[in-house]
Amino acid sequence: MPTQQGTEKVIGTMNAGATFAEAVVFLDIPCPVSAQAMQDSIMLVANKNVLLQVLDCDSRFARKMLASLSMKLHQLMSDMETCTLMNSVQRVACFLSHQVPEQNPPHYEVKLDTSKQTLASRLNLAPETFSRALHHLVTVGLIQVQGRTIRVMDAQRLKQFQV
Repeated sequence: MPTQQGTEKVIGTMNAGATFAEAVVFLDIPCPVSAQAMQDSIMLVANKNVLLQVLDCDSRFARKMLASLSMKLHQLMSDMETCTLMNSVQRVACFLSHQVPEQNPPHYEVKLDTSKQTLASRLNLAPETFSRALHHLVTVGLIQVQGRTIRVMDAQRLKQFQV
């Protein structure tokens, strides 16, 4: 959602099955965020009263919703720490390190599912600063960039780079 100055902050990106703005169900305020589909999408909009009834009747659903909200809070806190304590190159390295597959391979590819401009905003960077950070990581041999695909050449060294 744009600020009074006309700037926007990308808080996150979502994939299939993700939920959005569910916390507003519990608040009597207008939704302070907005979303924009970056590709053809189907959304299910849940009525507040129906959702509250389901929460009252199904404790498993309520726990899953609470877990989802807790994960989002944890991610926002992590993002805030990243944006306030790390320089631009460290932020990009941190983002890429968090994309490592579960097998924890020594090198891997990250296929960006959003534009570099959107990702820059999520990392609280100007697009030009994001590009410079990528270029720096390329120069030191940690990554290769080809379009929206970033190949991490040394996962362990990349993790050390963000400290």
